[in-house]
Formats: sequence, C-alpha cells, structure tokens
Amino acid sequence: MQAKKRYFILLSAGSCLALLFYFGGLQFRASRSHSRREEHSGRNGLHHPSPDHFWPRFPDALRPFVPWDQLENEDSSVHVSPRQKREANSSIYKGKKCRMESCFDFTLCKKNGFKVYVYPQQKGEKIAESYQNILAAIEGSRFYTSDPSQACLFVLSLDTLDRDQLSPQYVHNLRSKVQSLHLWNNGRNHLIFNLYSGTWPDYTEDVGFDIGQAMLAKASISTENFRPNFDVSIPLFSKDHPRTGGERGFLKFNTIPPLRKYMLVFKGKRYLTGIGSDTRNALYHVHNGEDVVLLTTCKHGKDWQKHKDSRCDRDNTEYEK
Repeated sequence: MQAKKRYFILLSAGSCLALLFYFGGLQFRASRSHSRREEHSGRNGLHHPSPDHFWPRFPDALRPFVPWDQLENEDSSVHVSPRQKREANSSIYKGKKCRMESCFDFTLCKKNGFKVYVYPQQKGEKIAESYQNILAAIEGSRFYTSDPSQACLFVLSLDTLDRDQLSPQYVHNLRSKVQSLHLWNNGRNHLIFNLYSGTWPDYTEDVGFDIGQAMLAKASISTENFRPNFDVSIPLFSKDHPRTGGERGFLKFNTIPPLRKYMLVFKGKRYLTGIGSDTRNALYHVHNGEDVVLLTTCKHGKDWQKHKDSRCDRDNTEYEK
C-alpha cells in the first residue's frame, strides 16, 4: 500500500514538471519569435508596438484637480473632516524657506525708500479696534504712502489679528478675499499681523489662508515655524494698549535694574487642559507676591470646573483682587 502511494506521488510530480517545461517552452519560443519580428522591423525602419504598449483606455475623462477648499462645492458627497482641512491649510507656511534675500523684492525699496502702503478699507468689512490702532499708527507715520506704486511694503486692511473661528472678531472667507487683491502677488513684500490663531484646545498656528511669501508679525509663534530675519515676533497686546508711548520711563543713566516696584507682572487665564496648560500651570512657582506677581484664573471655557485643581480657588481669589 505504501509503495503504491509513493509511485502515485512520483507520477504526479513528473506530470507537473512535464507540463511546466511544455508551457514554458512555448512562451520562450513565442518571445523569441516576437523579438525577431521586432528586430526585423527595426532593420526596415518600421516599428509596430504591441497591444501591451498602448495607453490604457479610460471610460470617462479624468477629472481636473480640485483644491481642498473647493471639495464641498464640487461634490457634496465628499466629506472632509476638520482635521483634514487643518492639515491641508496648515501650509500657511508653504514659504517656510523664505528669507529676505529670496522672498522680498528690494528693488521696490531702492526706488522711493522705505514706504508702507495700507490697502483701502472695504465697505462692510469688520475691523477690530486693535487692528484699527495698528493701521492708524502706520498711516500716521512718516513711512506711510497712499500711492501703491511708491510702496516698498504692503499691509492688508483685512483684519487678520484674530483667526480663532469661535471669536466674534473672526473674518470669514479671508482666503478668497486675499487672493482677489490685485497687488497681492503671492504675498511678496506684504506684512501680515496676527495675535490669535486656531481654536481651543488645539490652537494650531493656521491663520486660515496661504500667506505665500508674506512676512508674518505674530504673537506666540513657535520656533518651528518662525523664519529668522524674515518673520517678526510680537507680544500679545490688548485693545487698550496705547498706540504711542506713554509717560517717560524711570530709567536714568545706568540704573540697572530700573527703579520700579515690580520686576515681572503677568495676569491672564490658566489653561487647565490643552496647549499652553503646562506653561501657565507652572507660573505659581515664580510668583512671590512682591516684585514678581503672576496672577492666573481657572475660569476659562464653559466646563472649567470639571478640570479645576486644588489651587484654582486660591488663584481665582488673587486674580480678582
């Protein structure tokens, strides 16, 4: 019985090998004859491509490329999540390698000197008081020009300070509005101001439109996105911040440190969760209540009490003094 099994296995293996050699030989002979035909055609100056060499035939024409921001309008069945939109728009820093020598046209400044042009304000566009102060300070300076052909630097009249979508100061459809400006030129020689970007608790640095080759004057900009000698890091200031200098300071001669009661003062919200919470939660280590006063409140957001810790009541009390 065992001998029959062995003979049967050997016979099956031999049959399989024979079939392999047979079909392999046919394919080899076919390929040799095909190459001979191609060689013969090449000698006669003719070339007949095989059917495998033709481009594939598509039943429908290929659709044109559609940017992310137009997907919802083109096809309502395509769902784009907010995260995908953030990732697509996060190339606010497409010109991440921009520097003055590569993304700034110095010839505009050599003609007429350093002149700054502010776009005229459009009817119906809301502008926050803080941004109005910035524009008024520029327009009141000796560098301002109302003639764009004389300008070296351009500043938008569209309010870009607050790019938090939950903020009442948020300007909608900013992407299309910026792109429609005839002097935009992909942002070259433009300066964009921004204080807030993203929404709690993620707070991405996406301002909601591609700034192109424009310079960014931004508060709380990360070192990863900051372009040295091109972007400008500015402090986060309130709408009550004076447009021009206040009273004269107390610094006389070489009195270092200056003759002031407080060396460091900070007052603001203490984020209990999300980006920035680690930094704000550590401020109490430096606070001494004398010359270093750092006051924070936990009252941020509607559900702050769900995240409150043991220091919140004390911090809130000191903050409200």
